[in-house]
Amino acid sequence: MIQDSPDLIAAIRDRFAHVDKCPFQGERIFFENAGGALTLKSVVETSGFFAGIPDNPGRINPAGQGTQDVITKAKADLAIFMNASSGQFFAGESGTELLFRMIRTACVNAPKGAKVIGTSIEHPASRSAARRWAQIAGLEYVNVPHDAVLGLVTAEDYTALMTPDVAVATILHASPVTGMGMDVAAISAAIRAVSPDCIIIVDGIQHAAHGHLDLDAYNVDGYAISPYKVFSRHGYGIAWISDKLSAVPHDMLIDAPATGWEFGTRDAGSYATVSDVVAYFDWLGGEVSNETDRRKRIEAAGRAIHAYETYLTEAMINGIGNLKGLRDLDGVTILGGPDNPAREGLVSIAIDRKPSEEVVADLNAQGIRTHTRKADHYSGNVLVPLGLSDCIRISLCHYNSEREVADLLTVLAEVTMD
Repeated sequence: MIQDSPDLIAAIRDRFAHVDKCPFQGERIFFENAGGALTLKSVVETSGFFAGIPDNPGRINPAGQGTQDVITKAKADLAIFMNASSGQFFAGESGTELLFRMIRTACVNAPKGAKVIGTSIEHPASRSAARRWAQIAGLEYVNVPHDAVLGLVTAEDYTALMTPDVAVATILHASPVTGMGMDVAAISAAIRAVSPDCIIIVDGIQHAAHGHLDLDAYNVDGYAISPYKVFSRHGYGIAWISDKLSAVPHDMLIDAPATGWEFGTRDAGSYATVSDVVAYFDWLGGEVSNETDRRKRIEAAGRAIHAYETYLTEAMINGIGNLKGLRDLDGVTILGGPDNPAREGLVSIAIDRKPSEEVVADLNAQGIRTHTRKADHYSGNVLVPLGLSDCIRISLCHYNSEREVADLLTVLAEVTMD
């Protein structure tokens, strides 16, 4: 267990840039990981190296062939990391852009009179795309209401509204507002039990950093991540699509390969940083297990990350030593409830009589980085049913420490007494 090894925690933290100091602010605790996780030092180095290479991948010269090899390796690394025995990976502008592309393609190729199903818990990345392209394609959009109190949606919720004419479905793997993870495999099975040929597309952007990924087990057709939320850098997204979705008519150049989904020259550096991320998970799995198989080490890393982040969020909620936890602080409401096993490394709270923006500013003034979520187009679907205009999102990753949680609770105890 990570929490039982101070040396391992130190080794983990040493692999990340700016783990405890911001180049603009100085010393700070980073609890804004849902907005973008810390970046691996290896990613910083790799990005700098590839930024200076002028050659296009694939050209018939040593640099062109070398950078193409980097891209090929990264896709193979992704297949191991996400356990995909088929389908293809490709890069795009962002996770959001890739979700729009996949959902658009599925909708415009759906049979006339078909339906698109999604849920009210989803981030607008998938929800907006599904509603927009359902309308354009003349499809009915079916909304599955989420459990506002628990902050999640279940397979049973989907089943209640599923019909055989559902041709496209969207699933959120984890909510960046409530922090709750959904059972993608169970939801996918519930959808396919009623509509076996449905194209299922998953928003994995929030989940990817917090536990293992297993595309073969999910039985879906599309999955998107944003690498800057998985210890890489900004500026690109990664999608996986099944062989079935690969072959569906889609945006492409005239006479281009029928199953090609990438546009233009690829950034070899972005792909290379994906390999850095996978190598990090591989290393961590070797530290927390005796596994020799690479995939099994990555799975072990995912289990260890989930267990440690659960340990930290429970410490945040229940308290550490003599420090009160969030559940015992006056006027604090915990979204999703204090005892929710679906939580993945994130606790959102609201404080009575104090605007969230003010709390976030107070925390930031004392070197603790958090974030405000407002009842706007990003988070209103979660906050409005709870009667909240805003909340404070405290999001962590496995490089955070118990001491950082204790510092947060100390400051919040003062803030709630004001």
